[in-house]
Amino acid sequence: MDGFRKSLFATIVAIVVPLTQADAAGSAFDGAWNVRISSSSETCGNGASVAIGISNGQIASSSAAVTASGRVADAGSINVTLSTGIKRAVGSGRLSGTSGSGTWRGAMCSGTWTAERI
Repeated sequence: MDGFRKSLFATIVAIVVPLTQADAAGSAFDGAWNVRISSSSETCGNGASVAIGISNGQIASSSAAVTASGRVADAGSINVTLSTGIKRAVGSGRLSGTSGSGTWRGAMCSGTWTAERI
């Protein structure tokens, strides 16, 4: 039984250690980002900016006024949802190095976004 326990422990360590090391390494896109949102329609407004944070590839808002959630893949593709009150927008695109861009859509509006690492 003692040999079985040692073997089981070694197997668990072999699986868990690489996973925790990958999480500890974080994402190449971790940090603070400023996102500028533009609309294709004047009636929807234009020129809003939102600060977001990325930690281990997970997106969170850096503002109490806007809730952000989503994920950035290791290769830089991004999917994000921004909401404030009853308004909600879903965006996608790509980050590369210290910048990024993509498109977004809401219930009645759509447009583009650009991002810069702060």
